[in-house]
Amino acid sequence: MNKIINKTIFLLSVFLFFSCNDFQKILRNEDVKIQYEMAEKYYENEEWRKASTLFEQIQPKYRGKPQGERITYFYANSLMNRKNYVLAAFQFESFVKSYPISQKVEEAAFNAAYCYYKQSPKHSLDQADTMTAIEKLQNFINFYPYSEKLEEANDLVQELRIKLEFKAFEIAKQYNTIRDYTSAIKVLNSFISEYPGTPYREDALFYLFDSSYQLAINSIKTKRLERLKNAIKVYEELINDYPETKFLNLSNKMITNIDKEIAIFEED
Repeated sequence: MNKIINKTIFLLSVFLFFSCNDFQKILRNEDVKIQYEMAEKYYENEEWRKASTLFEQIQPKYRGKPQGERITYFYANSLMNRKNYVLAAFQFESFVKSYPISQKVEEAAFNAAYCYYKQSPKHSLDQADTMTAIEKLQNFINFYPYSEKLEEANDLVQELRIKLEFKAFEIAKQYNTIRDYTSAIKVLNSFISEYPGTPYREDALFYLFDSSYQLAINSIKTKRLERLKNAIKVYEELINDYPETKFLNLSNKMITNIDKEIAIFEED
C-alpha cells in the first residue's frame, strides 16, 4: 500500500514540477527514472509524440533490464499511433525477436504486419510494398493459425491481393484504351487466366470481347472471319458467366454487328 502511495506522490510531484511547456526540460533531465515515468504518463494520456520521443531516448538505457520489454512495446505502439509505420514495424519486429516468450509477442507480430499493410500505396504506384505486406501478413497467419487476429489478417491479405489484381486489370485495360487491340487480347487473356476468381473478371471479359470485336472488324478480309468467330466465343463466355452483365446492351450491339459481318461473308 505504501509503495502505491509513494508512487502516486512521486508522479504528482513530477507533474507539478514539469508543466506541459517544459517537455524539453524532461528530455534534458539526467534522471532516467523521471523520463521513464513521464513517458508512461504521456503514453497513458495518448500523447504519442512526447511518449515516443522519451521512449526512444531511454530505450538504450534499459536494454537488458526488466523494463526493456515494456519500453520497447510502448515505443513501437506510440510510433504506430503517430502513423510512423516504417519505424513502428521495425520496432515491433525487434520486440518479437528480443522477447519471443512475451505475452505481447503475438500482438506485436500482428502489429508489425499491420504496419507493413499501412505502407501499401494506392494501386497506381509501384506495389513492392504491397507484396511485402502480403508476405508479412501471411507469415503471421502461418505462425499463429489460432490467433484472434486471424480473420482480420486474412481480410487484409485479401484486400491487398485485390489491389494487385486491380492494378493488373488496369494495365491490361489500358491496351484497349490506346487501341492496341492485339496486345489487349493477349494481356487480358493472361489476366483472366492468372486471376480466375478476381472481382474484375466480368470487366476483363468485356474488354477482351471489345478488343476482339474491334480487331476483327478492322482486319483485312482474309483474317476478318476467323477473328469475328473468336470474338463470338468471348461474347458467349461473357454472357454465359454473367447473363445480366452491366455491359449487356453494348455487348448485344456488337454481337449484332458481328452477325451482320458474318452474313456478308456467307453471301460472298
